[in-house]
Amino acid sequence: MPPLTRIVLVGPPGAGKGTQATRLAGKLSVPHISTGDLFRANISRQTALGKRAKVFMDAGHLVPDELTIEMAKDRMRQPDAENGFLLDGFPRNVSQAEALDELLKTEAITLDAVLDLEVPEGEIIKRIAGRRICRSRSAHVFHVSYSPPKKQGVCDVCGDELYQRDDDSEETVRKRLEVYSTQTEPVIEYYKTQGLAVTISSLGSVDEVTRRALEALEREDDDE
Repeated sequence: MPPLTRIVLVGPPGAGKGTQATRLAGKLSVPHISTGDLFRANISRQTALGKRAKVFMDAGHLVPDELTIEMAKDRMRQPDAENGFLLDGFPRNVSQAEALDELLKTEAITLDAVLDLEVPEGEIIKRIAGRRICRSRSAHVFHVSYSPPKKQGVCDVCGDELYQRDDDSEETVRKRLEVYSTQTEPVIEYYKTQGLAVTISSLGSVDEVTRRALEALEREDDDE
């Protein structure tokens, strides 16, 4: 049986999704396809889709589902995705999940698994709200609990001031979690009804979470 290589990765802000997506894609030898990368690639190449998306992004709005879906469709048809892919940040709602199902159906392929990274809300707030960024162009990153600077409020590398981004404030994090709960958690339930979703804890070291994810995918493979 071929390994599971068509995977959707979901998880709340602060779950380490981007890090795990990159690592898992490398382990599985499939492209890591994130919505952010799709937007940037299309905009930098000035594709028709990119030009349309830029209008919304410049106005501070979310890129509409239909544009995101078209970009994902184009990306998944590239040669390097022929034997699989890891989707990160897409689908972000049930409408996108349904559209993805239709897209895959037209290509006569199916998803293998949906990997859900689970983190308690308190830990998410601690992870994100504890981040401090250096004001220098290098933007060195520290954390008040996990990787604190030697001197409070001062970057170890260049001596510049450390600050908390507005996006990292506890109030903003809670709002982001509300959006995730409203829009993306239903996606997990959607895939659970299809028997595709598998949930793992995203607590622990990066290596531990990667190992846990690969073991979960192997179990899913054995169950098929």
